[in-house]
Amino acid sequence: MKKMIPGFLFLLLFCSCSSKENLTEQEVLSVIEKFDQGWKMKDAKLVDSVLSDKYVYFTQSGHTFDRASLVKTAGSNVYTLQNMERESYTVMLEGNTAVVNTTWQGKGVYHGQNFDDKQRCSITIVKHEGKVKILSEHCTPIRNTPIVN
Repeated sequence: MKKMIPGFLFLLLFCSCSSKENLTEQEVLSVIEKFDQGWKMKDAKLVDSVLSDKYVYFTQSGHTFDRASLVKTAGSNVYTLQNMERESYTVMLEGNTAVVNTTWQGKGVYHGQNFDDKQRCSITIVKHEGKVKILSEHCTPIRNTPIVN
């Protein structure tokens, strides 16, 4: 019995430590809200603060946009938002990782071109060493096309 106690204590300690890394839906929604606030306020530091060091954005054209490029765009005059909103959240949690399905609508100017977008976005969020960060994002335009049976 005495030999089992150290093993049991180790297992208990391991389980309690690993559970601290589990994400909650509130943490997920909070990090997305900070991200969106950074874009609305053109606050590149706020955008940067919620991104993983390994962040990547998968573009609609099939390319990628790295963290440094995204942060630079967030604070620059090449991208301006007149308005934006995010809705229809579905949060799927698995331990320290979440995938969020959401819609994003925005109107503004990018490199001198007006845009008025409605997109379905997939956002991957991770919690590591107590910090919640956005790891990746991919958004696809929602087109109003008729359903064909």
